Amino acid sequence: MNQFMNKEGGLRFGRAIGLFVAAIVVIILLSTFWPFVAIGAGERGVVLNFGAFNGAVMTPGLHLRIPVIQTVVRYNVQTQKDEVDASAASKDLQEVTAKIAVNYHIEPDRVGDLHKNIGDGYRNRVVDPAIQEAIKAATAQYTAEELITKRVAVKDAMRTALNERLSREYITVEEVSIVNFSFSESFNVSIEAKVTAEQDALAAKNKLEQVKYEAQQQIETAKAMAEAIRIQASAVNAQGGADYVKLQAIQK
Repeated sequence: MNQFMNKEGGLRFGRAIGLFVAAIVVIILLSTFWPFVAIGAGERGVVLNFGAFNGAVMTPGLHLRIPVIQTVVRYNVQTQKDEVDASAASKDLQEVTAKIAVNYHIEPDRVGDLHKNIGDGYRNRVVDPAIQEAIKAATAQYTAEELITKRVAVKDAMRTALNERLSREYITVEEVSIVNFSFSESFNVSIEAKVTAEQDALAAKNKLEQVKYEAQQQIETAKAMAEAIRIQASAVNAQGGADYVKLQAIQK
C-alpha cells in the first residue's frame, strides 16, 4: 500500500513539474513570437532588426512587429527629473558644493537619433555629465557671496549652459532649480561675522540718527522759546517799553 501511495505521489509531482515546465515554455514562446506591441502615452518605440536600428519609431498605440526579427526599445518622452550633487570652485576660489535639480525631456521627433548616437543610457552618458559641467561653469562666474545673493542669475546661467549642451544631444531642458549651495566652514564663519558686523553698524547708525533727531527737537524747542520771548519783547516795546514795565510792576 505504501509503495502504491509513493508511486502515486511521484506521478503527481512529475505531472506538476511537467505542467510548470510547459507553462514556462509557453510564456517564452508567446514573448518571442507575440506580434503585437503596445506603446503607451508619453512613450516612443525604437524598432530594431536583429538589434540594429531600422529607422522606424513607433508612436503611442498598438503596432505589429515581426517576431524574432524585430524588437522594440521604449523611450520615455515625458518630463523627467534628475538631481545631481557636484563640487566646484567660485570666482574667488571658495569651495562650493551644489545640489541641482533639472527637469528635461527627450525630443519626441528625435528619439531615433538619440538611440542611434547615444543609446538608452543617455542619462548617465549625457545628462549627468552636462549638469556637472554646467554647475562648474556657472559657479566660476560668481564669488561665493554672489552665489547666495544672485541665486536667480546663477540659475539662469546654468540653464543656458545646459540648453546649449543638451540640445545637441536631442534633449530639451525645461527647468533648473538650485536645491542647495553649501560652503566651507571657514567661509560660513566669515559670512556670519560679516552679517553680525553689518547688523551692529546698522544699529549704531540708527542710534546716531535717533540722537540727531532728539538734538534737532531740542534745537527746534529752543528756537520756539526764543521766538516767543522775542514776540513778548516786541509787545512790551509796542506798549511803551520801560514805562510800560514800571506800570506793570506798580500794578503788581
